[in-house]
Amino acid sequence: MAGSLLKYGMAFVPDPGEADIVVVNTCAFIEAAREESRETILSICDLKKEGSCKAILVAGCMSQRYKNNMQELFPDVDAFIGLDELEKIGEIAEQIITGDNKGLVEVSDEAVKLYEPEFPELVLTGGPYAYLKIAEGCNHKCSFCAIPSIRGSRRSRSLDNILSEASRLLENGIKELDVIAQDIMAYGKDIDNGVGLPTLLKELSSLGGDHWVRLLYGYPTGVTNDLLAVMAENSVICRYLDIPIQHSHPDILKGMRRAETADQLEDMITRIRNTLPGVALRTTCLVGFPGEEEEHFGHLLDFVKAMRFDHLGVFVYSPEDNTPAFDMKNVPEREIAEERRHELMIAQRDIVDEKSQELINTEANVLVEQFHPEDDGIFIGRSERLAPEIDGEIFIRGTSEEDIGKFIKVRYIKQLDYDMVGKKVE
Repeated sequence: MAGSLLKYGMAFVPDPGEADIVVVNTCAFIEAAREESRETILSICDLKKEGSCKAILVAGCMSQRYKNNMQELFPDVDAFIGLDELEKIGEIAEQIITGDNKGLVEVSDEAVKLYEPEFPELVLTGGPYAYLKIAEGCNHKCSFCAIPSIRGSRRSRSLDNILSEASRLLENGIKELDVIAQDIMAYGKDIDNGVGLPTLLKELSSLGGDHWVRLLYGYPTGVTNDLLAVMAENSVICRYLDIPIQHSHPDILKGMRRAETADQLEDMITRIRNTLPGVALRTTCLVGFPGEEEEHFGHLLDFVKAMRFDHLGVFVYSPEDNTPAFDMKNVPEREIAEERRHELMIAQRDIVDEKSQELINTEANVLVEQFHPEDDGIFIGRSERLAPEIDGEIFIRGTSEEDIGKFIKVRYIKQLDYDMVGKKVE
């Protein structure tokens, strides 16, 4: 979208209050995400009423999922575009800024497109890292998940196109490539050439230069021995895996239509740690799913304590229209589900504290990202154990502005909640 807007001669500003057009890119796969999208849209509508901006364009999953209701919900929005119309955003923005086509809805019935970036070197993260999307859509049929119905079936980008984008990013100073898709483990399975994630990782590792490759969002059954072997052989690939397990009890996993993961979760984690010593594991759990009793939750709590994940996210079940789980009975009360979420997070906090204490007085390679906004003498960075935006940070002493965007050696000296404090090793 940013590339399309640039092609039409538009410039970006850091503050919505300074913009002629504000684009709101929405999420819609659970109620909490929809509520955040709604609040953001309405706050921008207030800016428009105050005369601060001239037009509002709403894009992404909420437009795609609720295309027939969006105009009624947000009458002050000038245009809505879906997932297959993103490349039209420059043209549409030009139309609505002149007052033409107010209330325009450009949303296809089904998401089927696969995009290549207009400007591969364009990065909006604000740091020396970039997200490298390798596929779109998902073929899994998890009973609680609306993503396949919103984003369509899996579509993998070609190996050459991904490598071309990655090369351009590295040439422009990016130091970390964060590989993303709805399920990165399934990359290439829809392409009849034998190329899969292990092959892609080998190629990304051979691009040269001082950089990291990080894997985000992988389905558990896709963690093959071939994949782990490639990770073990290539130091460019972070020893980090983000593998949402959702639950551990076979009954709940069966209800989630993820029963094939039940028998291999513990073995998977053991294989990962044996092959990649020191690996950091992130996972996500879902509590309050229909039919979850105390016995099922106790199984999950014990599993989390035993597996000692490095990073853990916990979500409360959100009933979603047009998913098989929507009509399931015996949904735990919201209050009970929230209590279970809290209990899991308390258990995880103890694990984080223990692991953080074990890190003190050890050293790590750290990517320096930015100044600390409130302390001129402190800089912020991440080790390979920490993914951007979702994990903790490292507050670094003894470094300088010239190290921003570079890898330096840091010794951990202190824990600070989910973050760490470290000092540059000369």
